[in-house]
Amino acid sequence: MASEVRYGKKVLAKAGAVLAAAAALVPLSGCGNTYRAVVSSINPVGPASQPQKLLAVVSDPGSGQPGLITVVDFSGDTVLAIANIAPKPTYFDLAPASNGGTGYSLHASSSGTVLNNFDVSPTLKTNIVYSTTLFSNANANSLFATSSGAFVSELGRSAVGQIVGGSPASLRQEYDVAANPQYVVGLTTGTRYYAISQGSGATGSVAAIDTSTNTISTSINVGTQPVYGVMTADSKRVFVMNKGSNTVSVINSQANTADAAHPTITVGTAPVWADVVSSINELLVLNQGSTTSSLSVVNVPLCNANSSTSNPNCDTNNPVDAADFGTVVATVPLGTNCTQVSALQDGTRAYVMCNDDPTAPDASNGLVYVVNLTTNTVTAKVKVVGHPNWITAVTGTPKGKVYTTASDSHFLTVIDTSTDTRYTTIDILGNGVSVRRNAQ
Repeated sequence: MASEVRYGKKVLAKAGAVLAAAAALVPLSGCGNTYRAVVSSINPVGPASQPQKLLAVVSDPGSGQPGLITVVDFSGDTVLAIANIAPKPTYFDLAPASNGGTGYSLHASSSGTVLNNFDVSPTLKTNIVYSTTLFSNANANSLFATSSGAFVSELGRSAVGQIVGGSPASLRQEYDVAANPQYVVGLTTGTRYYAISQGSGATGSVAAIDTSTNTISTSINVGTQPVYGVMTADSKRVFVMNKGSNTVSVINSQANTADAAHPTITVGTAPVWADVVSSINELLVLNQGSTTSSLSVVNVPLCNANSSTSNPNCDTNNPVDAADFGTVVATVPLGTNCTQVSALQDGTRAYVMCNDDPTAPDASNGLVYVVNLTTNTVTAKVKVVGHPNWITAVTGTPKGKVYTTASDSHFLTVIDTSTDTRYTTIDILGNGVSVRRNAQ
């Protein structure tokens, strides 16, 4: 593999009072000594600085022109920086950090897949974007960013490449996995990741990659045509969407095996995406469907120390599923060809992007369906610019925001979650590929 660099308070302390005259003396009777008044300034101590919330947006101007990475400030929805990346960006992920995070993007090229890496910040410039060419037959289709690099699913090599960050990034090693790898799931700071492959037969599989040993520790069978996965914030469970068998496979990632009590959960037709809402112990599964889409709301609580007295099987170090784990508590009907869901982590609402609505007179734009997670009903439909291909919801005070990119529009749509209406758009100078956040 060849690699090359291509792109490169005052705190003004003031005294609370000023002496009337510098030479004024104050005699103290009966003491015989003279004292001078002393004024001491006290520097104000404010709250600790908070991480800046940034959005990183990748877009493609087309015609072989360089792609673009646009850095947007969450608080004011203003563009802070724009830099060139390689042409034809196809996938993007961001390893969040308080100062921005490291982004990785994949690009189609006649010489093979190109990987760009860059630090997302308000001062991002083209000359600090780095480029690496992967193996010519990699045909990489997705990547997962970590705190130290990224994992790239190499469809053409039936492998997962482990990328380590650098200037530029480089390939550390490859892991041989089953045919048709689709996605790698884990936590950005995790020590175990799961590579999802569809295989060449009726059953897919998941390979457990242990970074402590740099080996695949086990392979776990899942359903038919797995396409995506999510891990809980405590890293104890992994959920794999099996599009072909209309199920979700559950992996106990502490035991590194299929979940003993609930290895599969039956959901709607063609599950393709999911989000975990930790605050309410729910898994939101987006089913693309054959004609119309739906959202399966699934309870996924684990037993804990409070339930151990009533559940003798509960081990707080490796908790078992709670009694209602895996229960589909609601199925919410949506529009057509819905492909992603993103939830506010306060557990109030989920936002689902759909390419069109059969009841809408104007099908030239897509819709975002707003699902109330208390009533499990659709409470609003927000028209976005273009047909959305990526969505991310960001919790905020006094309001959160939802952002969508569109494959046929150079505008980033911004939804205000206090009113669940579209209130602005941002020109990203090319058709949207993806939008990622660095902080909730």
